[in-house]
Amino acid sequence: MAPNYDDLVKIANMKMPYGKYKGVALVALTEPYVVWFHNEGFPDGELGKLLAQLYEIKVNGLEFLFKPLRDSNFIS
Repeated sequence: MAPNYDDLVKIANMKMPYGKYKGVALVALTEPYVVWFHNEGFPDGELGKLLAQLYEIKVNGLEFLFKPLRDSNFIS
């Protein structure tokens, strides 16, 4: 599933609500942490959907997708 623009904005701005990286923007999560979720199972709901998309972005080296968001000051 390819992320749409709205999901990219959410990944860039949504903060991890719990765990080791609580308060960190999803886009800033480390690849090993996101891979851990992939191996253990993503949480239910929107967070899980966004983390699954972030996993695909990170393992495929597609972080450049966030460049237009950074350049437009969408990432807080």
